[in-house]
Amino acid sequence: MTRLPEEEHPNKAFGWAARDSSGVLSPFNFSRRATGEKDVAFKVLYCGICHSDLHMVKNEWGSSVYPLVPGHEVVGEVTEVGNKVQNFKVGDRVGVGCMVGSCRSCDSCKDNLENYCPKMVLTYGAKNYDGTITYGGYSNTMVADEHFIVRIPDNLPLDAAAPLLCAGITVYSPLRYYGLDKPGLHIGVVGLGGLGHVAVKFAKAMGSKVTVISTSPNKKKEALENLGVDSFLVSRDQDQLQAANGTLDGIIDTVSAQHPVLPLLGLLKSHGKLVLVGAPEKPLELPAFPLLQGRKLVGGSMIGGMKETQEMIDFAAKHDVKPDIEVIAMEYVNTAMERLVKADVKYRFVIDIGKTLKTAC
Repeated sequence: MTRLPEEEHPNKAFGWAARDSSGVLSPFNFSRRATGEKDVAFKVLYCGICHSDLHMVKNEWGSSVYPLVPGHEVVGEVTEVGNKVQNFKVGDRVGVGCMVGSCRSCDSCKDNLENYCPKMVLTYGAKNYDGTITYGGYSNTMVADEHFIVRIPDNLPLDAAAPLLCAGITVYSPLRYYGLDKPGLHIGVVGLGGLGHVAVKFAKAMGSKVTVISTSPNKKKEALENLGVDSFLVSRDQDQLQAANGTLDGIIDTVSAQHPVLPLLGLLKSHGKLVLVGAPEKPLELPAFPLLQGRKLVGGSMIGGMKETQEMIDFAAKHDVKPDIEVIAMEYVNTAMERLVKADVKYRFVIDIGKTLKTAC
């Protein structure tokens, strides 16, 4: 076992947790498992705030287990490795995304698609194979099997890398899988938030022409001037939509609120693909004729496997794809959650765990 000298035993951990569906987070002491022979333990330095964290702390999906320590965009520095760990050493820059376990034997796992394993273990609020409940990255340490650890390249800042482990892979994977990563394609991105702005950046880095489709006209200047999109459509403006009909090769739809799909299908060329990565609570209305007339596809996608997640991080480092972030202190997290409800962030909160998480809980 290789270990950095630590004042505290790595089993002792502290962070912030929600105790009930009020969603209010407060300091919390707990324990991590001892570092196993194939485990990597690391000191958490930054953790992104995902919109799903908000749903989970408030139990809006009905699956939350309290106390709940959120956070699945976790980055830091390795402090200890098990004696059978092959790919990481003490001092490495690493991260953990949305999952920390899978069966490793099903067809999905064999195809490097652990994210579709029926026994996938989420990074927080899920039952692990040993029966314990997983705790996320709003904490000082993490321990995970090395298979679920991502290496962060030296030229990618850790604070910017954090949101890529959820938001980044969520949009990168469908661009790759559905063949929307070819230079010269015209890609639409629905919604300009945490997911949408990263989708824009990856699509541009892949050489695509990008159109943002949004309900908010006031986001046009930001999209065109700061994110470098090629065009902007207001989804409620029928004249704009009509003028753009049949112009897009594919669309990444990041919106989780209820919204009409029919106008988006109209924007697609023949053989175009509409890919949903947002998850509206109520079923979307999907008319058949627009699919038949042009052989169009509607698909979905959910994060990505570990091999593809590493590929995404390496691509981001090579092409300087970095989310726009607002770094906050741990004590600000409840205010950040309130702002997240109002979409008052450009475009992703990242908690500076290393500098602001107080030891004395």
